[in-house]
Formats: sequence, structure tokens, C-alpha cells
Amino acid sequence: MRLSSLSALSETDLVAECRRGNPRAQKVLYDRLAPGMLAVCLRYLRRQEEAEEALVLGFVKVFRALEQYRHEGSFRGWVRRIMINEALGQLRRRQPLHLDIDECHDGVATIGAAAESNLETADLLRLIQDLPAGYRTIFNLYAVEGYNHPEIAALLGISEGTSKSQLSKARALLQRRLATLHHYSSFQPQSYAA
Repeated sequence: MRLSSLSALSETDLVAECRRGNPRAQKVLYDRLAPGMLAVCLRYLRRQEEAEEALVLGFVKVFRALEQYRHEGSFRGWVRRIMINEALGQLRRRQPLHLDIDECHDGVATIGAAAESNLETADLLRLIQDLPAGYRTIFNLYAVEGYNHPEIAALLGISEGTSKSQLSKARALLQRRLATLHHYSSFQPQSYAA
């Protein structure tokens, strides 16, 4: 099958071609899914090259495990779960997750209030990316990927209470940083008339 005709295939038909071992179909599937899956890897790994490595290793696992995909749920969701597991595996290998850092103080502005300001999406993504690895991982798994605390606990080998506590601390830290960012972005120097 030609590359151009493969590009027109539905995801289901493309997966079927990949299962038959068609390398062109694998390339089309990779090209179709890689940008979104790289974004998933970047949520957990700070450096581009680490995320790209997780992406490539994740796709190797995807293509090796295609026969195990049972069409229960979306294919993209299945691939996303593999990518998350690969990124988390890299985190565990390279740096242990530090889940017990200093407590954050209460009494800060809410994320919603800061979001109503002139805050750019890029600023919020940068703030999430700048969270300590343990906080960032749990925040992304819960708030972005939709995992619940029992799933996070099983995935990371921690207790549900630790997952809940770390999510709370991540939110508090984000709120504090958002309040600081909001304070600086809303500061308008006064002009003085002579």
C-alpha cells in the first residue's frame, strides 16, 4: 500500500495495517500520534531530549504490544497510557520522586482567580513544568490525565494519602506562584508629571 493511501486510512484500519507488520503504516501512525504523545511526555520530563527518548521507547512498546490492544477504549488512550508509563519509568530511573518537600502556606489566591487575570496559557504551563518532580507528576496524573488517587498510588507505588497530600501541596504551590505572577503582571508603574 502506498504512503498516500495509508494516510487516508482511519485509525482502526491503520492499526490493522500495523498489526500486519507494514512499516509504512507504522510510520504514518507514528507521524499522526507523535506530536500529541510528545506533549504527554513533556508533562513529566522537563528536558526535550528526555521526552523525545520516552516517545521513541514508548512507540517501540506500542508496536511490540499491538496484538495486546483489545479495542476496549480509545486507541489513543491506550497509547497515552504507554507513554505515561514510559515517562514515569524514566523519572524513576533518573531521579527518585521526592514527595516530601517543604509544606506550602495556606491563604493564597485561588487558581481560578489568577486564571481570570491576564495570565497566558504558556505561563500556567511553565508554572506546572517548574513544580518539583513529585508534585508535577501527581498533578499531571490527576488534573491533566484524569487518574484517581488509587490509580496514582498503584502507578507510583505510594499510598493514596500521599497522593492526596502531594496533590494538595502542588495546588497550594501553584496558587502561591500564580498569585505572585498575577501581582507582578498587574503592577503598573505610575508616570509622574513634572
